[in-house]
Amino acid sequence: MKLEQLMTTDVITVGVDTSLKEAARRMIEAGISGLLVTGDRGELLGIVSEGDFIASESHRREETKPRILRWFLEDEEVPTFERTVGDIMTTGVLTLPPDADHPEAARLMQKAGIKRIPVVTDDGQLLGLVSRSDILRAFARSDSEIAEEITGHVMRKVLWLDPNKITVRVEDGNVTMSGRLETKSDAQLLVELTKRLDGVVSVADGLTWDFDNSKTTMVPPRPGPNW
Repeated sequence: MKLEQLMTTDVITVGVDTSLKEAARRMIEAGISGLLVTGDRGELLGIVSEGDFIASESHRREETKPRILRWFLEDEEVPTFERTVGDIMTTGVLTLPPDADHPEAARLMQKAGIKRIPVVTDDGQLLGLVSRSDILRAFARSDSEIAEEITGHVMRKVLWLDPNKITVRVEDGNVTMSGRLETKSDAQLLVELTKRLDGVVSVADGLTWDFDNSKTTMVPPRPGPNW
């Protein structure tokens, strides 16, 4: 499934000139651990997270408060000058394009140890945000959705096969297919493409065929007098 189908488009953002106190309040009110930072044209500039706040204060405090930005919620040891998001944000954020698929996003999250990835255009415009929970949605499709994609998309639109020739059953993501097709290659392609569908756990292949075209070899014509 493409990220443009999974991503959240209603993303809370801040600008580089937003004060740290205002950014912290937005994070707390929304119950999130980070904010994307965008420019005047909507381009992604960076991200500011709890970790950025804590790191920025570590040099000023010998002991960091244990939970989220406590000094912003209490009137103690507040800095005497106004600092902004631009002072502490992280740049060089990992991003993906909207046409990337969810396995690619999952691999990047796993490799980088992150929970969210911004989705941007080629010129850096922020389109949305995809999270681990969004990725999980791709694997939590209903059995009826999976069956419909097999018969309505894979068979009809991709392989040009008659769905009435095949019985498809899906239970908890486990697909069972039975029936008879014209060629062995049609049966093999149907099974392989079904395995790649989002939400499919396993495929039990009970398909048969009329003609084993996997054994067919192409014989080039003999050179004629004009060759």
